[in-house]
Amino acid sequence: MKYMISWNERGQGSPMEYENAQKRILETFTQWKAPDNFKIEMFVVRVGDWGGHMLVECDDPLTVHKACSTFPAFSFEARPVVPVMDAVRVELEAIAWRDGLPAK
Repeated sequence: MKYMISWNERGQGSPMEYENAQKRILETFTQWKAPDNFKIEMFVVRVGDWGGHMLVECDDPLTVHKACSTFPAFSFEARPVVPVMDAVRVELEAIAWRDGLPAK
């Protein structure tokens, strides 16, 4: 399953507390290693913002949950996603099925 994980930094208090939180975030992140079953396909940060997006393929939702739980300074949203052409195919199948229903 593919997941689009998006995150935003949580507010950290005073400017000094925020600067210290930034240091801790980077200290933690530079030591983090993605699990073997967590294949990162895209990893980007939004320009001028404290957040970003990561497209991952992972067979275990608990691994995704653990990755998000590792960084409590961020709020995460992890959504399952499918390739657009696969979505279009099943949408067309659904439309064909609906169109084949007897009229009432």
